[in-house]
Amino acid sequence: MIAALTRGMTLTQRAARSSAITVAGFGGAQAIRLASNLILARLLFPEAFGIMAMVSVFLMGLAMFSDVGTGPAIMQSRRGDDPDFLDTAWTIQILRGLMLYAAALVLTRPMAQWYGEPDLATYLPVAALTLVIAGFNPTRAETANRHMRAGRLTMIELATQGVGVVVAVALALWLQSVWALVLSGIVSMLVHVWFLDRFLPGARNRLAWERPAARELVTFGKWVFLSTICGFAIGQADKLILGAWLATSDFGIYNIGFFLASFPLMLGGVVTRRVLIPIYRESPPAASPANFAHLRRMRVAATGALFGLAAILAFVGPWLIDVLYDPRYAAASGIVVLIAVTQLPALVVMTYDQAALAAGDSRNYFVLAAARAGLVIAGLLAGLALGGLPGALAGQGLAQVAAYPVVVWLARRQGAWDRTHDMCYGGLATAIAVSAIWLHWPRIAILSQMISG
Repeated sequence: MIAALTRGMTLTQRAARSSAITVAGFGGAQAIRLASNLILARLLFPEAFGIMAMVSVFLMGLAMFSDVGTGPAIMQSRRGDDPDFLDTAWTIQILRGLMLYAAALVLTRPMAQWYGEPDLATYLPVAALTLVIAGFNPTRAETANRHMRAGRLTMIELATQGVGVVVAVALALWLQSVWALVLSGIVSMLVHVWFLDRFLPGARNRLAWERPAARELVTFGKWVFLSTICGFAIGQADKLILGAWLATSDFGIYNIGFFLASFPLMLGGVVTRRVLIPIYRESPPAASPANFAHLRRMRVAATGALFGLAAILAFVGPWLIDVLYDPRYAAASGIVVLIAVTQLPALVVMTYDQAALAAGDSRNYFVLAAARAGLVIAGLLAGLALGGLPGALAGQGLAQVAAYPVVVWLARRQGAWDRTHDMCYGGLATAIAVSAIWLHWPRIAILSQMISG
């Protein structure tokens, strides 16, 4: 049976193999990041992590506000293996990277003023070079995802992560400043592009512009573009808003807690993006009861694994903070609990929205993303006003619950909705959240003191 899974070419075998490799790779990458985090937390200072989190939010915001969906387009399009289509997508990526850098230069000073950190005006233009470099990533990476060939891609990502950690630690020992994190990010991106170009099989991209390919990419990508703007709000609103409310050192502590607690959500996102679009494309749940049953079994197993990770972090995460980090980061323990439990509603429904992208329905995918974004921002602001930092995090979790009717609407359009799955895991999410908050309430209550303004 194991040999069949490792060498077989059926949809189930390819999906299982790709999922296993992706999970192993993500776990390895996070282990490397954790080791790096622990070392750098001792070499640097909380403010350095806070400033770098601000840089990351800025760069991610630029990238997401300009995402034209070339990756999902390659994965779902009938022309996803056509060289002209791929070269046109690569050309669009490069142009996008150059435009992003120009935007970064314009927005640098306003961002420094928003966060109240003048040094950001120096760090951001240099860090933004990663956006230009990323534009040269070969489309062979997306082709590998399209065909669920994750092995070599995962090894490249782990190797890149390892190089980045070594460079960051060496620079931190030498420079003892935020520049260690900024410059190591540029080195990592250069290494990543070189590894992809050197070690992924397939023809190299060339600059090209085929009008039908560009038209298809733009037509599909316009809704993905709007969806990723909403995705930025969903995933980064807390850092954008809390970064302006918290002292820089407290914001660095928040990001330490976020890094540990967000593991299940990040893992689920990586697996669903890489595996589910090909599965839904080849085995639409509405096509037959057998397809639906097959997807149900995969969904139950995936959600159960992610819930297990989230539960471990909710109950044990605070003690991990105590053991792994020095006392300067103690407040991160309560943050771990709240983030771990408030991500549970999102984990319940994580396997639905990719069905729309697989069917080419990027418009309704955007409707769900917009609903989630509006609710998350509203929940964050209302919670912050009513309950400080704990209230802000709780508001984000409740926003995901409030978005559930829209999730059901989209899932039913694709024949993917599984009521029994959602009811069972929804009840389990409630039990985990109540128990973990009760157990660690003293640590959570302290967080309200972190709001500085």
